[in-house]
This record gives sequence, structure tokens and C-alpha cells, in this order.
Amino acid sequence: MKKLLTLIVFMIASVTANAGDHKANIVVVTHGSDTDAFWGVVRNGVEAAAKDTGAAVQYRNPPTGDLNEMASLIEAAIAQSPDGIVVSIPDPDILGGPIKAAVAAGIPVISMNSGAGVSKGLGAIMHVGQPEYEAGLGGGEKSKGLGGKNSVCFNHEPFNTALKDRCQGFADGIGESLNMVEVSTDFDDIKNTVIAHMSSNPNTGAIMAVGPTGCDPTIAALKEMGKSGDVVLGCFDLGPAIVDGIIDGTVAYAIDQQQFLQGYIPVAVLHLNHRNGTLPGNSINSGPGFVTKANVELVKKLAGVER
Repeated sequence: MKKLLTLIVFMIASVTANAGDHKANIVVVTHGSDTDAFWGVVRNGVEAAAKDTGAAVQYRNPPTGDLNEMASLIEAAIAQSPDGIVVSIPDPDILGGPIKAAVAAGIPVISMNSGAGVSKGLGAIMHVGQPEYEAGLGGGEKSKGLGGKNSVCFNHEPFNTALKDRCQGFADGIGESLNMVEVSTDFDDIKNTVIAHMSSNPNTGAIMAVGPTGCDPTIAALKEMGKSGDVVLGCFDLGPAIVDGIIDGTVAYAIDQQQFLQGYIPVAVLHLNHRNGTLPGNSINSGPGFVTKANVELVKKLAGVER
């Protein structure tokens, strides 16, 4: 993490020193829906990097998270012949073709958030994100250490290979077979699914929710059932409800992938690449980091904004 922070400081100093020179035109295309607060933080990172570098940056996403629409957005970005494209890759089968087309057109591509395992093969120059399986593994080990067993992982994006990796890592870390339950993205529907699962499986002692979309209603479900603190609940990413859950003891920990960096770093890198041809030597891990009661106050004020 210290090396990552040092790199970011260097990048900020470099890009702000010549923000008015050789401004890059960059298009960012993610799969995040308009209702997922996680992606609002990513977008904040994109906009902050655009301001710091002076680059002309467009952020695009399919409002409902539809991946076929996302593929069309990437194709539209290629037609603009930008100086760089940033993409998330939740499903390479759907998005791989357009990404390869961008690379074939000579456009530098950086992947972020999801797709670390396929990024290089599709021709991206680097990936900025969290090693998802390892993050889930760490979560499973932490839950096991806190006495969690008979686990379940609620996944609100079953099409997303990164979230499947989180669930598998969680199961392996806790030492159990994968028990992944697919849920929708609707708050009430998820809450009711969690309540139904807990009612049918009262011995459940460990839950993982792979994002705020699933964690927020899980928190509400546990409180409604009077099980706050009785079940080891781990959540990926941060948001106001998750932070409050850590403080009141409903959430044991959150795994923070620092998605602000996932939005910021690719824009800064592509701007520098356009300006002077420089590139980091490797991909950059933006996480994972664990947020617990011991350090939650440090990130509370930025949750949902920059954390």
C-alpha cells in the first residue's frame, strides 16, 4: 500500500504540473448501473482525475447494467478514436470482442475493477483493481477466525466473474463448499431472500455480501430478525449503511477495494501515456483492505464519496 500511495503522489505531481499540455481524450465505460452507489465513487475518482490532469474525459455506463448495451457503448467509444479507453470487464464473452476491436484500432485500453484474469489476453495495457479471489479468501479466513461457519454468499451480479471469484474465495477461506445464493438488485427483494434463507437455514453463522447492493438489505434483514451480531457478516466495499453497521456491530468487517483509485488511476495513466509515452511496469492492485471497528472512523466521513 505504501508503494501504491507513493506512485499516486508522483502521478498527481506529474499530471498537475503540465495539465494544460497534450490533453488526452479518454472514454470510461463501466457496467455499473445508475442505482449502484459503488459506481458513484468510481465516477468521483474519474472526475477528480479529469480535473487534476486537464484531460477531456467522458464517463458512460448502461443505466440498468445491461452488458449488451455496455458492449455498444464501447463500440461507440471506438468510433470517436479517443486517446484511451477505460473499461470494466465483468463478462469477457460479451465484452471481449469490442475490447479487442479497440486494441486493434490502436487505442490504448486499461481495464479496471473486474477482468484482471482476462485483461492481458484481450490486449489491455494494464489492470487496476482488486484480486477478487484472494480478497474473498481473506474474508473467509477472517470470518472463520471470528467463529463463523455454515456460510452463505449472496451475489447480486451472478453474471460477473469477479463476484463469483469473491464467493469462491470466501468459501475456500472459511473451509466449506461454495454456497452461493443469487439475488436481484432490488433492496426489498434481497432483504426478503435473506430472511427466507435464514429462516430455512437457522444454523447459518457466516454471511458474505459481495457489495453494498446486497449488504445494505442484508443488514436490514438481520436487524429485523433480531440477529445483529449473532451472525458474522462480511461485506465487500463501503457505503454509509455498511459503515454504520460496522459501528453498531451488525457488520463484522468490510473489504475495501478502494474504488476511487479504480476511477482515478487509469485516467491519470492514460493522460501521461498520451503526453509522454510513460506507463507503469505492472498492473496496480487497489485493494483489498479490511475495515473494522478498529479503523472505521478513519473512513467514515468519506464513505460513499471517496471510499
